[in-house]
Amino acid sequence: MGILNITPDSFYAGSRVPQIEQVLERAGRMLEQGAAVLDIGGESTRPGSDAVSADEEQQRVVPVIKALKEHYPDCVISIDTYRASTAEAALGAGADIINDVTAMEGDAAMLDLVVRSQAPIILMHMRGTPKNMQQNCEYKNVVTEVAAYLVRQAKLLEERGVKKEKIIFDPGIGFAKNVQQNLQLMQGLKSLTGLGYPVLLAASRKSTIGSVLGGVPAEERLEGTIATSCQAVYAGAQMVRVHDVKENLRAIRMLEAILCPSRI
Repeated sequence: MGILNITPDSFYAGSRVPQIEQVLERAGRMLEQGAAVLDIGGESTRPGSDAVSADEEQQRVVPVIKALKEHYPDCVISIDTYRASTAEAALGAGADIINDVTAMEGDAAMLDLVVRSQAPIILMHMRGTPKNMQQNCEYKNVVTEVAAYLVRQAKLLEERGVKKEKIIFDPGIGFAKNVQQNLQLMQGLKSLTGLGYPVLLAASRKSTIGSVLGGVPAEERLEGTIATSCQAVYAGAQMVRVHDVKENLRAIRMLEAILCPSRI
């Protein structure tokens, strides 16, 4: 999954593509490099970020999704939003997947939208909001608590007829977790991949990588990101959400060749 942020304030400046022409160029490059999904977001969810209005979010993402579908009609697009109104507008413009960082808790209408549209949804674990989430990092066991929460949210969908394979789990690296908790989640990722739901890891260039590598800025976290992507695939994750498609995909292909040489 390649990241395209239609925002002026996402934590990694290299992911910001505020103009449609830039988005089309970046998206084309990601698709050529092997991206299976393009993730479009119109509101930053970095720690401490402020929310934007639904209207502003939709003005950012809807024209971009329409342009992407016009230029790359076969591309798969996920809309990174917790608002049902934005998700619905994005699906109408051609988006295929909903990526909800609140796991449907940010907007009560999201559950009905998923049931009605039957669009696949990514449920991510977070506590509070991006503005205050880092004040909510108390866990007895972060791995089991995150897993239990995601299963609980998934059951709300399954009870309404949504198939299990359309519900994707994201443990929420960097969302209401400190460095040690993020590392514990990545170490214990098999606790999620063993539950029978597809799993996405989204750790690309995040602050935990910077902390582990001695305080390096986001611009210098590519190697650490590749390590997290390979570990996620080794643990059974089906998708990684990254800023750098080519480098991560090459590393994953090499890992897969080592693990399953007969498939090469």
